[in-house]
Amino acid sequence: MRDLTGYCGLDCEKCSAYIATKNDDQALREETAKLWAELNNAPILPEHINCQGCRVDGIKTVFCESLCGIRKCALKNGVATCGDCPNLVGCETVGAIHSNNPEALENLKSQAL
Repeated sequence: MRDLTGYCGLDCEKCSAYIATKNDDQALREETAKLWAELNNAPILPEHINCQGCRVDGIKTVFCESLCGIRKCALKNGVATCGDCPNLVGCETVGAIHSNNPEALENLKSQAL
């Protein structure tokens, strides 16, 4: 399993927070913060948009570090990703991600240990 595949199966390398961090792109941080603030109805600022991936050591967005229920569940259950969890099928915690982004589920299936 690639380390830059999130616990949920999303590809961290395609995430605007990861890209902005990797490229030190302040304009992308600002654009991402504005979009995420609107989508989440939350005060998200450009300085919050720094992440090196949810499954690797290093900086993460506040959401990925502290608020993501999927990450919390995977860490609590000791699985590398949701793809290693016996409760993946029908899981409400990760289900919303997969219903909106079937590619994430395919990532988990294709990279399962």
